[in-house]
Amino acid sequence: MDAVLNIFRSVATTPALLVGLIALIGLLLQKKPATNVIQGSIKTFAGFLILTGGSTILSNALTPFAKMFKFALGVQGVVPSNEAVVAIALVKYGSTASLIMLVGMIVNVLLARFTKFKYIYLTGQAMLYVACLSAVIMVSAGMGAGWKSILLGGLFEGTLFTVTPALCQPFMRKITKGDAVAMGHTGDIGYAIAGLCGKWFGDKKHSTEDINFPKSLGFMRDSTVSISIVMAIVYIILAIICGPHFVEQNLSKGTNYIVYAIVQAGTFAAGFAVVLQGVRMILAEIIPAFQGIAQKIVPNAKPALDVPIIFPYAPNAVLLGFIVSFLVGTICMFIMVAMHTTVIIPGVVGHFFCGAAAAIYGNSMGGRRGAIIGATVNSIIISFLPLFVLPVLGDLKMAASTFADTDYLIPGILLGKLGETGAIALTTGIIAFTVIVILVSMFMKSPKATDNK
Repeated sequence: MDAVLNIFRSVATTPALLVGLIALIGLLLQKKPATNVIQGSIKTFAGFLILTGGSTILSNALTPFAKMFKFALGVQGVVPSNEAVVAIALVKYGSTASLIMLVGMIVNVLLARFTKFKYIYLTGQAMLYVACLSAVIMVSAGMGAGWKSILLGGLFEGTLFTVTPALCQPFMRKITKGDAVAMGHTGDIGYAIAGLCGKWFGDKKHSTEDINFPKSLGFMRDSTVSISIVMAIVYIILAIICGPHFVEQNLSKGTNYIVYAIVQAGTFAAGFAVVLQGVRMILAEIIPAFQGIAQKIVPNAKPALDVPIIFPYAPNAVLLGFIVSFLVGTICMFIMVAMHTTVIIPGVVGHFFCGAAAAIYGNSMGGRRGAIIGATVNSIIISFLPLFVLPVLGDLKMAASTFADTDYLIPGILLGKLGETGAIALTTGIIAFTVIVILVSMFMKSPKATDNK
């Protein structure tokens, strides 16, 4: 049983393989020629590997940034990191989480098939992470690790992953200028809030992408160049604050600290360029392939894909969102120090990916001002809500890390609070959540059939 679960978990949490298989199924359902099936499946698979590789490069380049930041400020506390806290959770809850994820995927497909929320969630690692969160809360509520926790956790996860892309889709249409792809990331609730803030308080006449550089600075229009320059300035300032001894002894292995900072900035920009290339390959292949799924299994279905899928649409907003989100997170950290609460140290990776996306959403509805406001609001949410999710994480509340994104934090807090009142309240709450989603769907206008080409 454990071997089967391990195979399932490995496939489902490897986005490249999962989405490659989805592309394969979609092309086979369309009865495409064998050459098209092979080409589309492999290029989708390779595109996701490129995107994942780019994301890894970005994350690795941000690691020394986080260490320098922590040393410069001398602050100790909890660092929001989904990967770290899930690694701890899987040791104790691995089998339960895997089965919750399997049930959640089935629930997602069924709800997409029979309701008007036509979104198939394809971000495998996010499914596993939410399954871990669900398992921890179920067990902490006294439901054990058996079939009740698995079925209820899966019902909760599948419903959550059906409805959160729907919250983002009005903004995705603005961002992508189409309706063929959805957002499948655990920051969806925050991105929708950022989009609303941009709509209410922004000014869409002035987009982040309309920045007019003087002719002498025309090279700044190239996202790779602009990101390299801006990040180099940030890294160099941080390296100077930390001093050559700390950087060269602990990070650069003897390389000059300024040179090291410049290389890390360039590595960050290179990772971003790799992500963009992977996105282009995925969009070129997965959307036509997914048409087979939409036609045969879930009519008008849209694939909900990981957050870097939107980065090419507003690269200036990506950089602006990261900087704003991280700065706001730092301010929030100092507020926590002054309030003598648990201190949530800004997670650099979380603030990059979520801050960037929040700015893109804010920009789509409210231009530059919307991007700044959206990234700010999202940053405040992911900075302070970990204080409220920690108490409901059972054994994990003592870990030095916690969940980082809004789709863990907001549902996790609500689920955890229900769990504190007992298994009956938790069961009732999860079933009510699914019933409400179904009822809302029944009264929605039917979505227009879309051409996912």
